[in-house]
Amino acid sequence: MNRPSHPSPSQFCGNVRRREFLHTVGGGFPALALTGLLGADGFFGRANAASPGVFRNPLESKPAMAPAKAKSVIFIFCYGGPSHIDTFDHKPRMYGMDGKTIAVKTFGRGGKKNSGRIVEPKWKFKRYGQCGKWVSDLFPHLGGCVDDIAFLHSMTADSPIHGSALLMMNCGSIISGKPSLGSWVNYGLGSVNENLPGYVVMLDQSGGPISGAKNWTSGFMPASYQGTVFRSKGDPILNLKHVDGMSAGEQRTLIDSLNHLNAGHLDSRFDNTNLAARIASYELAYKMQATAPEAIDLDGESAETKALYGIDQSRTEDFGRKCLLARRLVERGVRFIQIYSGGAHNDDNWDAHGDLERNHNHHAGGTDKPIAGLIRDLKRRGMLDDTLIVWGGEFGRQPTAEYEKGTGRDHNSYGFTMWMAGGGVKGGVSHGQTDEIGSAAVEDRLHVKHLHATILSLMGLDPNALSFFYGGLDQKLVGVQEVDPIHQIMA
Repeated sequence: MNRPSHPSPSQFCGNVRRREFLHTVGGGFPALALTGLLGADGFFGRANAASPGVFRNPLESKPAMAPAKAKSVIFIFCYGGPSHIDTFDHKPRMYGMDGKTIAVKTFGRGGKKNSGRIVEPKWKFKRYGQCGKWVSDLFPHLGGCVDDIAFLHSMTADSPIHGSALLMMNCGSIISGKPSLGSWVNYGLGSVNENLPGYVVMLDQSGGPISGAKNWTSGFMPASYQGTVFRSKGDPILNLKHVDGMSAGEQRTLIDSLNHLNAGHLDSRFDNTNLAARIASYELAYKMQATAPEAIDLDGESAETKALYGIDQSRTEDFGRKCLLARRLVERGVRFIQIYSGGAHNDDNWDAHGDLERNHNHHAGGTDKPIAGLIRDLKRRGMLDDTLIVWGGEFGRQPTAEYEKGTGRDHNSYGFTMWMAGGGVKGGVSHGQTDEIGSAAVEDRLHVKHLHATILSLMGLDPNALSFFYGGLDQKLVGVQEVDPIHQIMA
């Protein structure tokens, strides 16, 4: 459509095309200022007839939909990069090779190399389940769940550096500023629960990953789609309690006044999503004062359930609480939950450059039982069928040592393992393969984009049609080229 030669300020902000106007309005002020993400009576309040209870922005064109297998995603992110050849990718020929220098091309923190000293797997493997899957002694509890898990042994990524690799895994690009996976899921499907965020992030007790909020950003989407950081103990969100001496009615009046003033300021500023999100956040925070504390209150859970998650043991208590909280949030309609294992510093995450055994014993020991408990608890409650669990890090580890001495492994983006369970995924299967020492994917190579396409597909979204108009382009999580989901693991 051609623009008028002299557009007036009232005509689509004076210089914005009709298409941009609809996208901006659809993703901006009405969807937020009228608390569309927050309730059935707001802008998103017209439930999609095909999906009762799902609130959708009527000005946004619907993404192409498919039958959904999953309703929610729980992404367990092992920040730092767990070693696939010491966890789930069994390499029996490596035993006995310890210390041997071989010709192998690697690329990690230490740069590109053409040879290296083999560090053989430090744990034994054994077969589990009816499928006979080989699993390391690091994960005896998860070994009992392999018949519900699909293992992806040929994952690849674009970067062997933590910051950019994290962005790739979380946002589909090594360049910052793109919306994260959880934002795309909530943008495509809308909110189910009007009193809780649709996208929740739980960080490791030692802190968050490098680049922080860039990993759960909404990017160029409205700010309301970004992840909300929850704590598993105490106040779920800081500063959420009522102000001392202020009644609920007085607080309601104050919020209404603030929203009225902010909405007036926003009238001529359709593209100010930060202000629009702030308006919505007042509403959501007001409702969460009642709902969020209840959601994280584990007192009503049985002692048996708490023990299933390892909450009764100091080693697994923290991560167990997060996994149990994830189940409770899924029950309450939260779309996307990300749980981080591993904090900001090397000693606090899976980045095993030095002492591989100490590092992985610590992190696997703290997460194995809680994750297995999550799978078993969802399954016995009939929730695993529509809850998708994803496990993995930003990359894997190399088969060779990084330094002249020691057992530490450098980063490996050429080939690593992730796994998925529930939510329309076949159990007891393994897909793809790395070479005999785990240095690179050699069979059915998969990219991070294939993982994202699979998650979106299982949630009922067409990954190649789901788009957001920004910068003159229909932006997509999987990029401009079509990407197929991993059909081989989809039930």
